[in-house]
Amino acid sequence: METIPAILKLDVGGLPVSWVRWQTAVTLYARDRVRWEAGEERFTIYGGTCAATGRRSSMEIGSIIAVADKSRRFEKGVPLLTNRTLFQRDRNLCLYCGQQFGASQLTRDHIMPASRGGASAWENCVTACRHCNQRKDDRTPEEAGMKLLAVPYTPNLAEYLILQNRRILADQMEFLASYARKTSDLRAA
Repeated sequence: METIPAILKLDVGGLPVSWVRWQTAVTLYARDRVRWEAGEERFTIYGGTCAATGRRSSMEIGSIIAVADKSRRFEKGVPLLTNRTLFQRDRNLCLYCGQQFGASQLTRDHIMPASRGGASAWENCVTACRHCNQRKDDRTPEEAGMKLLAVPYTPNLAEYLILQNRRILADQMEFLASYARKTSDLRAA
């Protein structure tokens, strides 16, 4: 079977909610939970053979599906901060020296150090190379004489979903990009 990419799940109002595996999408279709589809990509999923008829079952699913239930996953509106998505938000650039690094050479830096009450929040965290993070130590950038090259921000849900998935189909990207901030350039990532 060909590799089927993640399916973009929307709430019934059309807001992006999450990525789901094709198996989950098939279950949503089978339980009649899919209310409408968007996007151009379609995938045919084949099942078993019916003993009575000898015919093989199949189901066609879309790349973008709207589901009747309301997700509570992002009720607070703030996507989960992980190192992977933080590094992707900052495009694997150290926001102090400006150099690009592999993920294994990057760290999460708290602008206001966690030891001094700084929160692990999108607006207080940036990507830093190990050298710059050690140089900054337990100080603010101003105290360390280091300038931030960009202002950290909380990605909206569409931007977060773009950061989260490395294999986005063109129709899914077009849909998500319509919800992304016009000033963020996530499409080039």
